[in-house]
Amino acid sequence: MKIGVPKEIMAKENRVAALPETVEKYKKLGFDVIVETKAGEGVFTDDEQYRKAGAEIAPDAATVFEKSDIILKVKEPLFNDKIDKHEIDSLKENQIIITFLHPAAPSNHEDVKRLRDKNITAFTMDGIPRISKAQRMDPLTSMSTITGYKSIIIAAANFPKFIPMIGTSIGMIKPADILVIGAGVVGLQAIATGKRLGGAVKAVDIRPDARKEAESLGVKVAGFDVPPELAVGEGGYAKALSTKLLQEEKDALAPLVAQADIIVLSALVPGEVAQHLITREMVESMRPGSVIVDVSIDQGGNCELTVPGKESVHQGVYICGIKNIPGSLPVHSSWLYANNLYYFVENLFKNGSHEFDMKDEIIRGALVTHRGELLHKGALKAMEQVESQ
Repeated sequence: MKIGVPKEIMAKENRVAALPETVEKYKKLGFDVIVETKAGEGVFTDDEQYRKAGAEIAPDAATVFEKSDIILKVKEPLFNDKIDKHEIDSLKENQIIITFLHPAAPSNHEDVKRLRDKNITAFTMDGIPRISKAQRMDPLTSMSTITGYKSIIIAAANFPKFIPMIGTSIGMIKPADILVIGAGVVGLQAIATGKRLGGAVKAVDIRPDARKEAESLGVKVAGFDVPPELAVGEGGYAKALSTKLLQEEKDALAPLVAQADIIVLSALVPGEVAQHLITREMVESMRPGSVIVDVSIDQGGNCELTVPGKESVHQGVYICGIKNIPGSLPVHSSWLYANNLYYFVENLFKNGSHEFDMKDEIIRGALVTHRGELLHKGALKAMEQVESQ
């Protein structure tokens, strides 16, 4: 079987799905590898380095899609202006694609249906369960570490004030109030980075263990109490709240939001649409010059006003909906993600078999479409909700 690695085409996306070191590993597993020319230029890796690792270099994306059995990507399929064709239309029947698809996000529903109708086997890397045997394959954790760090850097770059307390000859400047909603991997890294920059950080999470982890970083944990059985799902992730509990959480968040200078939103339920925690009214309660970085936007966003993939300003509040934050640190994020993909592929074809082990919870969790069927639970649930509205 041949693995294909096209160059990413999303704006400002410099990551690549395979590096020379993982190409060598794929070759040892018995795969051939074809890489689009200049696919690695965003991480300062040239075609010759891929050749030395054993890869064939293709002149364009069309060749990669045509000659491959498995396509490895970073971001969801998009329209490729260079070949005047959508990447989904470049896929062949029974081909396999492994990437971040975010299939539950409403903006991706039509593409997921197209993958199903083309009889493509599609795996989404955000569907890998957080279990011990999947740790090496889990890009949510590795990309979240980068996202949490960079979210605070983005906030600082767009915040029109100092973040730390600064003493001047005129007087003392107070530190910025930073509110981190969601204390998973993203949130914990945002908390740590915000503290390093000297901000006064508060954290909110509905999960008891996540709260303890936030407290261990020396920040105040505020907000909303939810019974653990309603707050914590499989693998320690948060559960989606009922309409009643969601409204109660919004009510608890409102005064914290009004007080905050910087908000990082990272409250997610794996494989499902992100719940809106910040309303228009809450944004309008914030001081002009305040900043919201909504890193959950790939799954729909936690703020009602976030524009997917865009930066916007509402009544003086900057709202960041950039979708590919890890792509802004491409060297480390590509190294992490390429290795996550390698271990996933190794598990997918374990024992040299070309048949997937459908009893494997890692494979089941990541599988979106297969043999003309849509199988991803989060996507099916989200589509039902859209159709019922």
